[in-house]
Amino acid sequence: MKSMTAQLNPIFKPESIAVIGASNKAMKWGFRMLDFPLRTGYRGAIYPVNPNEERVQNLPAYKSILDVTGPVDLAVITVPAKQVAVVMKECIEKGVKGAIVISAGFAELGPEGKALEEEVVAIAREGGIRFVGPNCMGIWSAASTLSLAFETAPRPGPVAFVSQSGTFGGVLSEIACTKGYGLSKFISIGNQGDLCAADYLEYLAEDDDTKVILFYIEGFKEDTRFFDIAKDIVKKKPIVVYKAGRSMPGIKAMQSHTASISGSDEIFDAVCRQVGVIRTRETLHSFDVAEALAHQPLPRGKRVAILGSGGQGVVTADACSALGLEVPELDADTVRSLQESMPSYAPIPRNPVDFAGSPRTSMEEAAVVETLLSRDYIDGVISNAPFNAAAMSAMLGIIGMPKHLVDVTKLAIQGAEYLASLPEIYKKPLITIRFHRYEHDIILDILRGAGIPVYDTPEECARAMHALVQYAEAKQKYE
Repeated sequence: MKSMTAQLNPIFKPESIAVIGASNKAMKWGFRMLDFPLRTGYRGAIYPVNPNEERVQNLPAYKSILDVTGPVDLAVITVPAKQVAVVMKECIEKGVKGAIVISAGFAELGPEGKALEEEVVAIAREGGIRFVGPNCMGIWSAASTLSLAFETAPRPGPVAFVSQSGTFGGVLSEIACTKGYGLSKFISIGNQGDLCAADYLEYLAEDDDTKVILFYIEGFKEDTRFFDIAKDIVKKKPIVVYKAGRSMPGIKAMQSHTASISGSDEIFDAVCRQVGVIRTRETLHSFDVAEALAHQPLPRGKRVAILGSGGQGVVTADACSALGLEVPELDADTVRSLQESMPSYAPIPRNPVDFAGSPRTSMEEAAVVETLLSRDYIDGVISNAPFNAAAMSAMLGIIGMPKHLVDVTKLAIQGAEYLASLPEIYKKPLITIRFHRYEHDIILDILRGAGIPVYDTPEECARAMHALVQYAEAKQKYE
């Protein structure tokens, strides 16, 4: 049998695609599935298939997939559900290597639809075609710049997002991209008629573009196999899961959404902990967690130092403590060292460290972070991101920035570069927080370029650090 990589590469790295049911009507799925790859820079050949059109979106149309002259790696099927079985047979005859069935009207509708879905699956498997769906909303693959799910291609990045919900998963992906996160893959898996979550997990384990695997899941078709595979994968890649259907109303809604069946949430939670899968409880938290896991060194323990002004430090300490992270008091030697660079009226730096609102440069803050990272009893640091006065002035429409702000900005850039170097030097994670975001902020570009995440709230910082600790513990268990 072919490896999962060989089976699924025609779907995620196709050199040619055919859109069956391609349309000139903007409200049709057949329009979107052709329009999206055309507008987002897909590099391969594209063949529209529609028996009633001579041209579709300015491309020559084919009456059938069998009329396409060139080879077809991937068929994107958008015809009504009752026509999918016939189309799948034609794809097999043509020698198509993989498919995505966008069409709905299958198991999610009940017994009749389930029987139709089973017929399509049987045809595909006999003919050797693996397919995504049915009842899905397409994919994004950075490897081939193929977008069948977004009008604007996502930012390429190290996180693969597998979502059982198409619309919801797509919206989450777009929000994640606005926060600066990047995706190697987005997969709307729908009903999991053929390919299921375990198959995607197995494929992504060997995908060089993917460092973190993230799931939004409602129900498994092969839960035992999924966790058996996960147990091996967490040794080299983190897996993050947001599991829906935790309540009875959620379970009922889920069954009519993607024909899923959910078991005990308590059992699912226990299995995740046992295997080392990181479970999140709120949707966007999954991406926050994945961003840290993709870029930061793993901590050796769960002892965290915090640099933050006043209430920020207090709230961050609370958030860390609530997740089981430790915020140890700094030893006398560290306190003496830090006090030399702090104002006399600042609180004694016990942890959190608080400059008490005094003017200080980002270089001074970075020096404090380095001191904290250098201590053996500190496993990671949560700190402010340097402030960019130039970006703030530009946002406010200030023309001709005063010289003192120019100087502050230069120091901020130096401080950001200083900070950016520290995780690699000390092999410890650094998480940062920035309450105010500005367009064209070079500070954030410097930090993100070094893989240092920048979050909006203390809670997000704490969750990210906690995920790093969880994954470090999971890896240690298997070593």
